[in-house]
Amino acid sequence: MKKIIFRKLLSDCFSFFLLSLIGISAIIWVFQAVNFLDIIIEDGRNYKIYLSYTLLNLPKIISRILPFALFFSFSYVFIKYENNNEFIIFWNHGVNKLKLINLFFYVSIFLMLIQMVLLSIIVPKTQEIARSKLRASDIDYFEGLIKTKKFNDTIKGLTIYADEKNNNGEFENIYIKKKNDEKFQITYAKKGIFELKGNKKVLVLYDGQTLNSNNNQTTNFKFSKSDFGISNMEEHLVTHKKIQEQSTRILIKCLMNIYGPKNQNILNCDETNPRNTFKELFKRLLSPFYLPVLILITLLLILNSKESRKYNQYKTFTFLIGLLIIILSESSLGFINNNMIKNLSLTALPILLLSIIYLYFFNKLKIKNFIAKE
Repeated sequence: MKKIIFRKLLSDCFSFFLLSLIGISAIIWVFQAVNFLDIIIEDGRNYKIYLSYTLLNLPKIISRILPFALFFSFSYVFIKYENNNEFIIFWNHGVNKLKLINLFFYVSIFLMLIQMVLLSIIVPKTQEIARSKLRASDIDYFEGLIKTKKFNDTIKGLTIYADEKNNNGEFENIYIKKKNDEKFQITYAKKGIFELKGNKKVLVLYDGQTLNSNNNQTTNFKFSKSDFGISNMEEHLVTHKKIQEQSTRILIKCLMNIYGPKNQNILNCDETNPRNTFKELFKRLLSPFYLPVLILITLLLILNSKESRKYNQYKTFTFLIGLLIIILSESSLGFINNNMIKNLSLTALPILLLSIIYLYFFNKLKIKNFIAKE
């Protein structure tokens, strides 16, 4: 009977948790996807790159929402059970509160490991793949680079401007500047239109002139028609891996190389300022330890009955503690510095909070059971 009761409670908690996690993540993902439309509109990339890039950002969103959704979902289910007198049925069937707390503690360890895998393996890998897809992609919609009344410098060394676009799809008064080290080229044309040549669209310019400057020597020529392409031009993209895209193994090796024997060269390892490496490792490996703390805080709700006059205040107090823990887990990253000893002291904080809350449960329930026996 007790197994059925535990299974029912766990099922309700996880059902509402997954529903909340998927719902909130989907809403945030949609808002981010709208912001990522610049990948097509401003940078001129195709919809396949856009879709893959936005989908690969979903694991990152889920990992950020998970603690919030976990705390509020479990709190909601526990309050619902109390309001519907379902917890009274549990206690009448001999369910021990401490055993129930132990069960959820084991569940919280499982969720903590899932969050750790998500943050340390899945999120960095998907971020790396997303960024590499952008780096490797071509600018397929060159036409999207030209905005009327607006200078566009999406491509490194290239600035494009057009005054107007008429009903025939023709751009008027086009200005194009190409710069490479000491060389630069300025092209002006009265009219420009995109024409399909082969498999690609090419900007064809009419009635203009081009000014070339190379080593302080300037040449100028006029043209009635000229094709303009953007092949072999570098974009404004980060060509090296960001720290969020580095594997956890590389980040650990980086710290070992900084504070231990320097026996190897590690790419993108900032040995002069390891603070960012510490922060990233803390976020991936230690922030998940706050999940068991959050679940234990929600279990405070089972210690007080709705028949108590201060039950509503108790619910509010529990809710505020959970919020403070969520804020603490995020803000503690700001206290990380280059000192390894001080950083290690921050790692003990979630373990200390976990021990305090569990000892509180143990002492309170043991004393209550002792009084009941007397």
